[in-house]
Amino acid sequence: MEHQLLLLALFFFLFHHSYSQLYDQEHAILLRLKQQWQDPPSLGDWNQSSSSHCTWPEIACTDNSVSGLFLVNTNITETIPPFICDLKNLTVIDLHLNYIPGTFPKVLYNCSKLQYLDLSQNYFVGAVPHDIDNLARLQFLSLGANNFSGDIPAAIGLLTELTNLQLYKNQFNGSFPPEIGNLSNLEVLNMATNGFVPSRFPSQFIQLKKLKILWLYESNLIGEIPDMIGEMVALESFDLSGNNLTGNLPTGLFMLKNLSILYLYKNQLSGEIPQVVEALNMSVIDLSQNNLSGMIPADFGKLEKLSELSLFSNQLSGEIPESIWKIPSLRILRLFTNKLSGALPTYLGQYSMLEEFQVAGNNLTGKLPDKLCHNRKLVGVVAFDNNFSGELPESVGNCSSLEIVMIFNNNFSGNIPSGLWTLFNLSSLMMSNNSFTGELPDKLSQNLTRLEISSNRFSGKIPAAVSSWRNLMVFSASDNLLSGMIPRELTALPRLITLSLDQNQLSNSLPSDIISWTSLTTLNLSRNQLSGQIPDEIGTLPSLSDLDLSENQFSGHIPPELGLLRPTSLNLSSNRLTGSIPSEFENAAYVNSFLNNSGLCASNPMLSLGVCNSDARKVSRKSSLSLPWILGTAIAVSALALLVSLFVIRVHRKRKHGVNSAWKLTSFQRLNFTESSILAGLTASNVIGSGGSGEVYRVDVNHSSNGVVAVKRIWTNTGSDEKLEKEFLAEIQILSTIRHSNIVRLLCCVSSNNMKLLVYEYLENRSLDRWLHRSNGSPNLSRSVHHAMLDWQKRLQIAVGAAQGLCYMHHDCSPPIVHRDIKSSNILLDSQFNAKIADFGLARMLVKQGEPATMSVVAGSFGYLAPEYARTTLLNEKIDVYSFGVILLELTTGKEANYGGEENSCLAVWAWRHVQQGKPIVDALDEEIKEASNIDDMSTIFRLGIMCAHQQPSARPSMKEVLDILIRCSRRFEFGNRPRNDQGESNAAPLLKNTKHDGHLASNNV
Repeated sequence: MEHQLLLLALFFFLFHHSYSQLYDQEHAILLRLKQQWQDPPSLGDWNQSSSSHCTWPEIACTDNSVSGLFLVNTNITETIPPFICDLKNLTVIDLHLNYIPGTFPKVLYNCSKLQYLDLSQNYFVGAVPHDIDNLARLQFLSLGANNFSGDIPAAIGLLTELTNLQLYKNQFNGSFPPEIGNLSNLEVLNMATNGFVPSRFPSQFIQLKKLKILWLYESNLIGEIPDMIGEMVALESFDLSGNNLTGNLPTGLFMLKNLSILYLYKNQLSGEIPQVVEALNMSVIDLSQNNLSGMIPADFGKLEKLSELSLFSNQLSGEIPESIWKIPSLRILRLFTNKLSGALPTYLGQYSMLEEFQVAGNNLTGKLPDKLCHNRKLVGVVAFDNNFSGELPESVGNCSSLEIVMIFNNNFSGNIPSGLWTLFNLSSLMMSNNSFTGELPDKLSQNLTRLEISSNRFSGKIPAAVSSWRNLMVFSASDNLLSGMIPRELTALPRLITLSLDQNQLSNSLPSDIISWTSLTTLNLSRNQLSGQIPDEIGTLPSLSDLDLSENQFSGHIPPELGLLRPTSLNLSSNRLTGSIPSEFENAAYVNSFLNNSGLCASNPMLSLGVCNSDARKVSRKSSLSLPWILGTAIAVSALALLVSLFVIRVHRKRKHGVNSAWKLTSFQRLNFTESSILAGLTASNVIGSGGSGEVYRVDVNHSSNGVVAVKRIWTNTGSDEKLEKEFLAEIQILSTIRHSNIVRLLCCVSSNNMKLLVYEYLENRSLDRWLHRSNGSPNLSRSVHHAMLDWQKRLQIAVGAAQGLCYMHHDCSPPIVHRDIKSSNILLDSQFNAKIADFGLARMLVKQGEPATMSVVAGSFGYLAPEYARTTLLNEKIDVYSFGVILLELTTGKEANYGGEENSCLAVWAWRHVQQGKPIVDALDEEIKEASNIDDMSTIFRLGIMCAHQQPSARPSMKEVLDILIRCSRRFEFGNRPRNDQGESNAAPLLKNTKHDGHLASNNV
């Protein structure tokens, strides 16, 4: 017995000793890995003295030995070292969402037990090795979203234990390896978004009897889908969208009992849609953007699990089957741009949780169904360009979930349901070209940004309560029966961009108090009965580019200030104006702007006006220096003198009582200057910019090591104390905690009881917008020369730098940071044109990555503002991606963010329409810098900008994906190597094709 006890004790001793050795060995290997990868901050728990490594979040252990490494999104930028396989029991390696460079890591061949390998979304390049079958025990392999190229090796087919194979979004340019058909255990196959040579659907894939998910979208497939597809009996999700498939839909596809998701959109499929036979588990059917004809099968009503039916942009005809309304799970119905006719199903919406209803661009008739919003889930009614008639159902006015109503170009009539005007979530109400009657309401939804009611029969006055329509950006009420005067309260809408009230019966003079219309770009008041003088203030509106006051009864002189504005479109014809026109308009661009004003004269006979004599010129000039103006100037000078005197007395009193001496300096790094150095530099001559919060100064802090700094001054004794305090605290909180070479450094803050100063590093080349759109203050440079100095290499460098800063904020900060006001004026440039993101006064930290936060008010800048943010005030990282996309479009086109080329547009919409209309991208690029050597890269970044500024947030890439593409372009530019694929596109192009259709409301109407 004693002998047995000794043996047992010896066994436990040896076991413990062996375990202790294994523990120490694995602990040391993990610390070496951390050191090899340059100590990523996210691995802060990995240290010598910490608890067992099996408790670290990134480590999985089996029987107290490391079996799994989960180093996801940990900012790894170095290669994988060979000693990683010294972890002998390793079965799982997950390194996706990092920046790992180099070729496929064959060092992993030594991990003899490896079953799960995820290297997706890194920077791997080159070919996948032909001996990859050395990883014989792999069950999961993901190499997606890298730069692997060439052929997919046949050896992939020897990994017979694979159940999941992900090769999506690379640069493979060979053919589909038939050996994949030998992977008899495969359940998931994703090879989407690659530049394969044009190929038919591989017949060998039919052998994959266990395959549940097959994704081959945007893979250059041609020919027909084989009817034998019905033999892939396990298929649950099938996606061949975005290819060049032709022919009819195979009936075998609708015999798959397990099929749940079917994506075949954006092909060239034709013929009729087969009747449903066995595929009764379908939850998503998307056959949009093909050439399908015939009727929608009535059998679709049998699909009780169907939640999405998208058949838009086809040639479908006939009536929408009555059986559709019976589908209890139907949420999304997109049938727009077809040839459908007849009335809608009577009970549509009564038994389903309908969210999207899009039937625009058909020949539908009758009324909208009374129960369309029965379950209060409906987000959008998109039914424009049809022949609907009758009144809107009262249920629509009670539909609290509604965000968008687009029913223009129909035959609707009657009054608008009273509740519709004030629905809380409503952001766009577009009802033009109908026969609606009634008067405008006193109250509108506080979230409504777009109201379009032109070409109806609305009557009565514009209500004085219009001042409560605070968030309205577009108000189009042309061609109605509106009467009375334009109320002064209308001038209190600060966010208004477009105001169109032409072709009504409005009378009296224009209100002069219009200076709050700082965002207004389009003002059309033509064909009314307006009279009096054109207010001088109209020439001070900074954004006004389109002005039409024609066919009214305006009299007097044209305000000289209007000449300084130089609108791109101006029409003052058919009025009673007198005197000389401003000299700025005496050119061919305004030849039709002043017709039928008998009292007007000009020096240029081209304008078909009377020729001004010198007396007329003098009278015109004197009119601008009239007695009221002289009196006003005298009063202003006196008031200014009084204010200066009061200011001097106040400063003297404060100094006497020691108020201004109570300054507090809070530093965020070592400084060699004091607050007195900063305060001494706050002089008018040092002002370099200003904003809503206050001025920005360039201050020389004498001979300190910091040299010159930028100081942002924020007053806190105004009526906006609370708002400015929030901005100040937001900027302090964020900038004092983050460190990145592409984010402006906050050195310190200096505060007193009535002023706060933020002190930043000074960047010599100031902001990007000054280089792209305005003079940088160099008197010897014309705008075009100055513009061209920012060549493509510098612009690409700036794009990469700004993307790196945003990528850090979104992916490497915990919690992630959303800036909320990314624009070219908030991207600063140092002496080498390295970009740094600035102005975090609007930034907010998110509670959880990817989870939207809600803001009480919308902030941002027109042209850069993501549409969903303006509509819902929800924010996540994707609103910054939208804004960054606009900056990419600015860099490639040289145009400003509010450039639209037409009414109610902006640069993002203009670029999207440019592409949708089939115009060459090269025509949109900046002529000042466009050269044969950079057209490919500029076109790629232009497409990337459109992708980032997508209307649907889910279709936008992440900043990590954006940075990936930018870096590839930058590397190609640096080394002068631009390889092209078989389609003649740059190799970055396939990455820009992985955008599924947006599915947003009114997909064909931005």
